[in-house]
Amino acid sequence: MVSLRDKLRATAPKAAKPVKPAPQDCYVKEIRFPLSEFDLPALISGSLLSLMMGKEYEDFCREEICFLDTETTGLSHGAGTVAFLVGVGFFEENAFVVRQYLMRDYDEESFVLEKTARDIQKAKVLCTFNGATFDMPLLDVRFTMQRMREKLLARPHLDLLPAARRVWKLRLKKCNLSCLEAAVLGVERVDDLPGALVPERYFSFLKTKDFSLLEDILEHNEQDIVSLAHILHRLLSLHELPLNAPAAEDIFSLGRVYEKRGRMEGARMCYRAADRGAISAMARARMAETFRREGDYEEAAHVYERMIASRQGGIAPLVAMAKICEHRKRDIPKAIEYTRKAIILAANGSSAQEMAALQKRYQRLLLKARRD
Repeated sequence: MVSLRDKLRATAPKAAKPVKPAPQDCYVKEIRFPLSEFDLPALISGSLLSLMMGKEYEDFCREEICFLDTETTGLSHGAGTVAFLVGVGFFEENAFVVRQYLMRDYDEESFVLEKTARDIQKAKVLCTFNGATFDMPLLDVRFTMQRMREKLLARPHLDLLPAARRVWKLRLKKCNLSCLEAAVLGVERVDDLPGALVPERYFSFLKTKDFSLLEDILEHNEQDIVSLAHILHRLLSLHELPLNAPAAEDIFSLGRVYEKRGRMEGARMCYRAADRGAISAMARARMAETFRREGDYEEAAHVYERMIASRQGGIAPLVAMAKICEHRKRDIPKAIEYTRKAIILAANGSSAQEMAALQKRYQRLLLKARRD
């Protein structure tokens, strides 16, 4: 039998759940650094950037650059991945300013993107580290999801990761930002939060609302943006004066950049300076190649002869000399001699394919000599 009390409880209206107030803004943090701590010139040379990046750039002022870095909930570009923190950096008249936009919950994303869009709109050039493959595509998706369809990202972009790899990978092997900070800038991060732990830390914050969980992330993001400005300056300086690089490997790598851009004199200047130690053979091989590409076979031959005398480069300089003697100097006996020396050297470890190619060349040259 149901009591009167139970009946009253059953018919009593349930208490309404408290309504979460609509967000009014995202979290914003601003840090200002003295301009004296930065060496980036007031005017950025477009021609120097073109050399460094392999694309055409115009001159612009450093105040027109927006340095940008994101912290995200994952490493994919899928619809579920969100940039919960966007940091931007820019030069003002008397300071370098880092401004960070953080969403404390998913309903604050629109505020983060609106403020990021405002800063991007003011800039002429974007500067990131691996932004071309990660930050920019992700932001593009998020802008679209929020119906912000302005082409905010369609402007000149300096992704410093490929440029850094071209200069420092030969020596450093790894070119992530923390590695460059330590090896190039002389900056060691203390108790830095590993990037792989960032999403987990943010999800813990969403559950607990303990803002202290985000302090390491904000500091990590701030350092990334400051380092971007320093790395850009260091790259520009080295492309302008490559012989100022502290290591022969870096000078050689800068020579490769000059060579790829068709600036052969600059490339040879670097290769001459790098012609020492463990990379001497590499520097001489590239030096000879620049002469060969320009049709200066006499100079190329001089370099190959030096390599042969120093026993550098294995069979490659011998084969190169055989080709020069056969096709340029029309000296078949000399071509035969170089090929024979290459066969002898190849017997000490070259592949069967290389040996077969040398034997084929040798027999063809012998036949050619008989006909002559």
